[in-house]
Amino acid sequence: MIAYVYRSERKQDTYLYLREMDAFALAPEAIVKTLLPLNFSFSFELTPERKLARGDAAIVFANLRSIGYHIQFPPRDDLGHSESE
Repeated sequence: MIAYVYRSERKQDTYLYLREMDAFALAPEAIVKTLLPLNFSFSFELTPERKLARGDAAIVFANLRSIGYHIQFPPRDDLGHSESE
């Protein structure tokens, strides 16, 4: 499956993965509005076994297959704060 990745300009280090290019309607409107503006970053072949910089590829793959989108949030430190806070 090809994953299309968009970077949020409003939420630092937050990415929206879609299973179709520019198919923002796959994600809930409220989520998309929170992340706008979104800029296309890249696309890649996603398999459940693929190693990702952040996150579990099997979970991303399952989310794209079942609901059409996946959100990657910034990493959290041990206290639950995002690194950008």
